[in-house]
Amino acid sequence: MSGITVIKPGAQTQLQDRGRWGWQRYGVPVGGAMDDFSHRVANLLAGNAEDEATLEILLMGPCLRFEQAACIALCGADLSAQVGGEPLPMYERVHLPAGTQLDFGKRINGLRCYLAVQGGFAVAPVMGSRSTFVRGGFGGFAGRALRKGDVLPIGPAPRPLAPAALPGDLAVPVPLAAAEAVTPVRVVPGEHAHLFSAEALAQMAAAVYRLSPQSDRMGYRLEGPALPRLPGPELISEGVAFGTVQVPPDGQPIVLMAERQSAGGYPKIAHVASVDLPLLAQLAPKQALRFVPITLAEAQALHLEREQLLQALQAQLIGTAGEPA
Repeated sequence: MSGITVIKPGAQTQLQDRGRWGWQRYGVPVGGAMDDFSHRVANLLAGNAEDEATLEILLMGPCLRFEQAACIALCGADLSAQVGGEPLPMYERVHLPAGTQLDFGKRINGLRCYLAVQGGFAVAPVMGSRSTFVRGGFGGFAGRALRKGDVLPIGPAPRPLAPAALPGDLAVPVPLAAAEAVTPVRVVPGEHAHLFSAEALAQMAAAVYRLSPQSDRMGYRLEGPALPRLPGPELISEGVAFGTVQVPPDGQPIVLMAERQSAGGYPKIAHVASVDLPLLAQLAPKQALRFVPITLAEAQALHLEREQLLQALQAQLIGTAGEPA
């Protein structure tokens, strides 16, 4: 027998890649990993292309048995991964022999952990992506979250890999788990910011918001001071993006996430800077955030800096092929 057997499925453990692009005009959401940074780093450490599918593990992790030897990497939330009662390191390339059982325990920080395996998960792409879209019932493994008894096939590993870890100078965007912590999230002005008073915009920048339990992969509902818009006509629906901050009639902001709809008619007061989307994806319900306004030029510079760091990591890891220690 080969592959990975699911002994316990955990909470909404799903296969995700970098998304299903090009189908939004048909009402199909992009989806993909909520924390794209951790997904990409896990794949690089595992010797994969960045777009190979990873397991997105939410809060309560699964119990998995590796029926074959595998090289894996865990990135993102620290959910106390362990093998045989011993902690498994995060942000490192780890070699597991056949028969290894991987367990998860208490959440230390973050919300979503990403497990990459060398060779990727050998599931058929749907519309060019291996991402799971549970609402639509397609993609990933049988279009759903994992269940007990599932066996995930692993693709062929092209070469043996030597030990490797994430360099210490590469920042990991995972917020603290402490309930009293307030995570700063940088935003740029939205197309409809002018539909709000100066007082409302100042309040948005000063207030603390908490994630509502009614948040999911489609959007994060926030709880905090309402942001009333100025009187005016209704808006025509238009395209939205990952990180768009909409304000519905009740004034409570909604941040659109990976499985956002294609279009929306609520005013777009702001957009989360792409560099902080992974940080936002790692916040759990009832955790707090504060919006920090920045300029578009600053957001673009931060994005380029992050991409350059990832390119440097990729170049470094290319040289780690060889017999594993």
